[in-house]
Amino acid sequence: MLQNAQYSVWFRTPAGEGHSIVSLMDGDVSGADNISYYTGTYVQEGNKFAATIAVKRHTQGPPSVFGVDNVDITLSGKSTPTTASCFGTAKQAPGITLQATHPDRRPIAAHVSKVTPI
Repeated sequence: MLQNAQYSVWFRTPAGEGHSIVSLMDGDVSGADNISYYTGTYVQEGNKFAATIAVKRHTQGPPSVFGVDNVDITLSGKSTPTTASCFGTAKQAPGITLQATHPDRRPIAAHVSKVTPI
């Protein structure tokens, strides 16, 4: 089961890959990488979870992994004692699947407050 904490996350699509910091806090998701920030919600039941996340560009840079700057992602996945991983899609980029993983489930910071987008 995922706990309230900040996590380092790796993600990819066929168009590219990246890393980010994501905060999970009582059903809310927030985070950012070098070009975008994220806000959304998640639910979990046992080792399964689902999330909806809005991704908005905050800085000019390379194309996003979806090829579109602002997307709404729907994710579903599983967590184990050692990792968490999920797959998702964005309605603004049909046919592109996102894979995300937190390969070492230890949080980088536990019980943090939400990340506020710049």
